[in-house]
Amino acid sequence: MNAALLIDMFYAAPELWYALGMLLLVLLAYLGWREIKILQLQQRNYFLNRDRERYAETLYASKDGYFAFIYPDQKVNDPRKTIKEHCSRRLAVIMNLPNGTQSGFEDILKNFYKEDAQKLQKYVGCLKEDGISFEEEFILKNGSKHLALSGSRINGLDGNIYCDMIWFRDVSSETNKIAGLEEDIQHSFDKVRQLEDLIDNLAYPVWLRDEKLRLVLVNKKYLEFSKEKSKEDVITTQAEILTVNNDSVSANLALQAQAANRIRKQTVNVIKSGERRSFEAIETPFHIEQSLDKICSVGALIDVTELDDLRRNFRLHQNAHLEILGALGTAFAVFDTSYKLSFYNKSFAAFWGLEDVWLESRPAYSAFLDLIREKRMLPEVPDFRLYKSDEQKDFSAIIEPKEDLLHLPNGNTIRRVRAPHPMGGLIFAFEDVSDRLATRRAYNSLLAVQQELLDNLFDGVVIFGSNGRLKFYNQAYLNLWKLPEILLQKEPSIAELWEAQARYFSNADNWPQLKNDIITHLMNAATKTFTLVRSDNTAVEVLSSLLSDGSIMVSCRKTSNN
Repeated sequence: MNAALLIDMFYAAPELWYALGMLLLVLLAYLGWREIKILQLQQRNYFLNRDRERYAETLYASKDGYFAFIYPDQKVNDPRKTIKEHCSRRLAVIMNLPNGTQSGFEDILKNFYKEDAQKLQKYVGCLKEDGISFEEEFILKNGSKHLALSGSRINGLDGNIYCDMIWFRDVSSETNKIAGLEEDIQHSFDKVRQLEDLIDNLAYPVWLRDEKLRLVLVNKKYLEFSKEKSKEDVITTQAEILTVNNDSVSANLALQAQAANRIRKQTVNVIKSGERRSFEAIETPFHIEQSLDKICSVGALIDVTELDDLRRNFRLHQNAHLEILGALGTAFAVFDTSYKLSFYNKSFAAFWGLEDVWLESRPAYSAFLDLIREKRMLPEVPDFRLYKSDEQKDFSAIIEPKEDLLHLPNGNTIRRVRAPHPMGGLIFAFEDVSDRLATRRAYNSLLAVQQELLDNLFDGVVIFGSNGRLKFYNQAYLNLWKLPEILLQKEPSIAELWEAQARYFSNADNWPQLKNDIITHLMNAATKTFTLVRSDNTAVEVLSSLLSDGSIMVSCRKTSNN
């Protein structure tokens, strides 16, 4: 029925159905086109959001933090009617803000010192009111960071104000580096000033020449020898210090030093303050900038007038001393730095039995050793060549007087003294000490016999010299008083020795008085024998004797105490 009804209606009004079909087709086409537009808008909106997210992440990735004052859009009916504040994540990290990106501008101001916070408020006020940009550096309260702040306004192409932004950059490392560099620069300036003070206050002229041997630097003392008024004028005019012959004191010397790359010196005469004086000019070459091709030079002019006078006086005194040495009975000789005989006295020639003709030929020290060895007046050595080599080495090794003994094959002993000569070389003095040594050996033997006699006595014996100090003691005395031998080896006085024995008289009512009485009896030549009773109930008989040389001998013996 329905199908038939629709067919009848179609045939009754076909135009109407055509119109409805067309309208349906248009509606379907419109819906398709709208769906396409919606998809295009969604796609555009997606990319806009992606771009917005990309730009935001780009800002977040910046090493600078920012704080923005975002204004409502003036060109549209913006629902945002107030200024919005926005803190970046980077800024929250830089300033360690507790509220993170939710922090307001007041939270940021709390991290600055009061005066800096007030200054920043003024900058931000000018930025928000008049769009005035600013740049300033601030230090956070904790002093750990230096921040460089820059404020600027951001406008659209249509003149609409988007926002006012304050950028925060952590410049602590750069600031510290700059501070360190400034400190290094100041330190370098101080060093340069100190070096200038150093060379300007030297007591003699100094100068510096470049690789072309032109003057590039002089000190103040240089001006006293020049007609110029300033150091700069000296450099400009290349004013050299002149000798009495109007020649440069060191221009030619510097050329020689540069050519040989060695220090060069020469003595020159210069008129200073109307007086002719002697100076030593010195040129010292050196490589500049570690370059072997560039050899510069440092020069100096040192007054040696007084030194020359001293040298002349020294030669006079030296000759006088040599004359005195020549008249002495001790054998003296001087061998110079080249090991040649430069002086000897008659006693030297007689001591070794040498002829004056041979000595006047200035023989070498090695030849002298060869000759006295032939005379068997040198100690026997297994390697004479090595002995001579060691003897010559002593010319440079001996820096103070050195004494030794030469034991000759014939049994004699020669005392030899060698000392450095002021002009180089060595001074030799020889003396036959055979008799002296024999006497000393006899004396030491006598002392040994005396000590052996004392050690074989049963009585304890001590002997004090004329100076009151202990000279001899025996083992019996040590055993009697139980004294450490090291004490007696220190040569104590009579008072010190009896003080060391005080423990045996603890029963005495007044030990100091008793000690004085004992010493008085010992020193008194009229006293012969007295007895002491020790606290251990031992009686000791003490005998004091005055010897012929002024010494005092004290003997002690145990006796029975009834």
